[in-house]
Amino acid sequence: MCAETEAVTQSNSFRNCPHPLHASRTWIPVQVLPMGMKIMRISVQKICQKCWVQELDFLRGNICKELFKLGVVALYYTYTALEEEIEKNKDHPDFAPLYFPSELHRHDALTRDIEFFYGPEWKSQISCSEATKLYVERIHKVGQEDPVLLVAHAYTRYMGDLSGGQILKKVAQRALKLPPTGEGLEFYHFEGIHSAKAFKQLYRSRMNELELDIDTKKKVVAEAVEAFILNIQVFEEIDKVGKSIPREVLDASVFHHGAMEGDINKCPYYAAKMAASGGKAYAGQLAMAVLRHPTGQVFFAAWFAALAGLAAWYLM
Repeated sequence: MCAETEAVTQSNSFRNCPHPLHASRTWIPVQVLPMGMKIMRISVQKICQKCWVQELDFLRGNICKELFKLGVVALYYTYTALEEEIEKNKDHPDFAPLYFPSELHRHDALTRDIEFFYGPEWKSQISCSEATKLYVERIHKVGQEDPVLLVAHAYTRYMGDLSGGQILKKVAQRALKLPPTGEGLEFYHFEGIHSAKAFKQLYRSRMNELELDIDTKKKVVAEAVEAFILNIQVFEEIDKVGKSIPREVLDASVFHHGAMEGDINKCPYYAAKMAASGGKAYAGQLAMAVLRHPTGQVFFAAWFAALAGLAAWYLM
């Protein structure tokens, strides 16, 4: 577990998260074990600072295409690893009920998206970043040593994609001026699923069929938090890459989509807290707000809501 992560038993209230301009450390509260259980709080001071200090960027809706592309590449490597391990463990009793390759798998869609952005020679133009490697290595380790923990990675990724991902698709399509036919955003299109709501209900019912004891469920929820931390690290890494790109290149690739109107509810971290608490409207606001951050376009669409869902499953 990340050294900057700690379990606390304080109330998970947004007002307890200090403004970054007035504190040396800032916490994003993410409740993953509700109703008196421990609360995981993740220290990501730099990201939280950007939420407040660069609030005008959020409200203007700046989206940088070059950094968006890096996010797609990170997703490609992440899902390649996840789906390799899912295939290896598709008959494992602790995962088999959640095996839905035709409905959920994203590798082929991401391959088409990368080819759209990078061209037919894309394989020679992309590479797995250091932070993404850590994520990929974790997925492989889990798949090889403790396959039941794949439940955490599969649930948070796929259910998040089905929830906030559809909003991300619409915003990116408009802001990046991508073709209305969906090229570049096939990752968000689940052609084998006609009703996201119905499928999520099916997936959760299958999770309830897993015969796991309470300690194993705790491990699954903890692994979901670990996956979230790994995503944070990828997020921060792309932020650093953005700072190294010449200003003129970034300026040329920044697009604007002004759908936000200066409301704290549009801050992704406040929206995240509300989404984790069960507010469906905030799950959408979270997706839109994160997409508008110059370095967070494709991450965390509905992760917080997915974590809350895992917590509910844990308590059953």
